[in-house]
Amino acid sequence: QVQLVESGGGLVQAGGSLRLSCAASGRFFSINAMGWYRQAPGKQRELVATIISGGSTNYADSVKGRFTISRDNAKNMVYLQMNSLKPEDTAVYYCNVDARISFSTVTQNRYWGQGTQVTVSS
Repeated sequence: QVQLVESGGGLVQAGGSLRLSCAASGRFFSINAMGWYRQAPGKQRELVATIISGGSTNYADSVKGRFTISRDNAKNMVYLQMNSLKPEDTAVYYCNVDARISFSTVTQNRYWGQGTQVTVSS
């Protein structure tokens, strides 16, 4: 019942910046957590950043000070501003949301985007 559409990926040089966007749409009661994960070639998927409805954020140590996650609750959007990009940031970045689909259910379901490629050249 939740669809995620990502945009903003691309190719940048080391030290450059990108801003990823993810829009959630569909039928759902509310969205709690929104976040970004990434998976580099030959590596496991890892958490990049998450943000809950109240605005609290969490970041992977590898991106602290460089990446900023934010959200627009009115638009059901989540963003990832990536600055000072490094070649090791190269990965497919996945948007995710945890959403309640109805008032009658308290539990949240997790939904994933299809991923957007971020490539950082040295």
